[in-house]
Amino acid sequence: MKFLDEAKVYIRSGDGGNGCVAFRREKFIEFGGPNGGNGGAGGDVLVQAVDGLNTLIDYRYQQHFKAQKGANGMGKDRHGAGGKDIVLKVPVGTQIFDDDRETLIADLTTVGQIVTLARGGNGGFGNAQFKSSTNRAPRHANPGQPGEERWIWLRMKLIADAGLVGLPNAGKSTFLAAVSAAKPKIGDYPFTTLHPQLGVVSIDGREFVLADIPGLIEGAHEGAGLGDRFLGHIERCRVLLHLIDGTSPHAGKAYKTVRAELEAYGHELTVKPEIVALNKIDALTPEEIKEQTARLKRACKQKPLLVSAATRTGIDEVLRALSAVIGANAAPPDIAAAPVEAWHP
Repeated sequence: MKFLDEAKVYIRSGDGGNGCVAFRREKFIEFGGPNGGNGGAGGDVLVQAVDGLNTLIDYRYQQHFKAQKGANGMGKDRHGAGGKDIVLKVPVGTQIFDDDRETLIADLTTVGQIVTLARGGNGGFGNAQFKSSTNRAPRHANPGQPGEERWIWLRMKLIADAGLVGLPNAGKSTFLAAVSAAKPKIGDYPFTTLHPQLGVVSIDGREFVLADIPGLIEGAHEGAGLGDRFLGHIERCRVLLHLIDGTSPHAGKAYKTVRAELEAYGHELTVKPEIVALNKIDALTPEEIKEQTARLKRACKQKPLLVSAATRTGIDEVLRALSAVIGANAAPPDIAAAPVEAWHP
């Protein structure tokens, strides 16, 4: 299945049905009177977070969603039926923005959460509603109110406990494949990973979800390489695992390059807890490991862990460090916030 994390869609709620002008015409009834029914209300447009989806690909091929119009009222006091609602099903973690792409309408972070995006128009009153002691035979009815329409943006952010960051070829995909059942593409060239990958990791009887995003290069916030558009998928993570390629010319400079891009992106990624690991130590001599470790320690101000995803050396230590941080943080701040239940302009 193709990965799609952003989509623009058009929504329109149903118009209300028109009220009816009608009078009783039965034989032997001397004074008939008005009996026009009311129009039905138009259907609403709702969005619901459901389990089992991990992409917005369904909205690549259908961008227009319109709820059903309410039925018109009829004679004999028959009211029109309400229009059927339409429900847009999206993955958990989807954010909904207005057409300006900045105004947040709703953030769906739990399975089953549902939000009303557009209310259907009310149905018009039939002439029976206007009968009074001074107006015994009203000959007018109300038209139904129009529904609401707008363009919205759906933007998906993966909900994972830990996120993998690093330069291209840092060994992130190899690490994810080594610690989980995920099968990401692995190759000896940059940008093997073209879209985020998720894997479930188990260590010491505890499980957590690890997200791998495409590598960052210098200038990613300006669109270099694959840019920083996938960084939104680690905004909800409780901890970041920063992998550094031990075979790179300077481990400290590699670390600072990625941190600079995280700083430029913002959204408080640089204040998240971070585990730093020097990867590919199986390809280094003891002297090179010592030198790269010292460079990395000066850059990140902490002692880096030593790991080889290819040989699984040091993997358990890294996973235990991640698990400890995740356990100390019961829930990510974004998800713990009260969700938006409904929105109207």
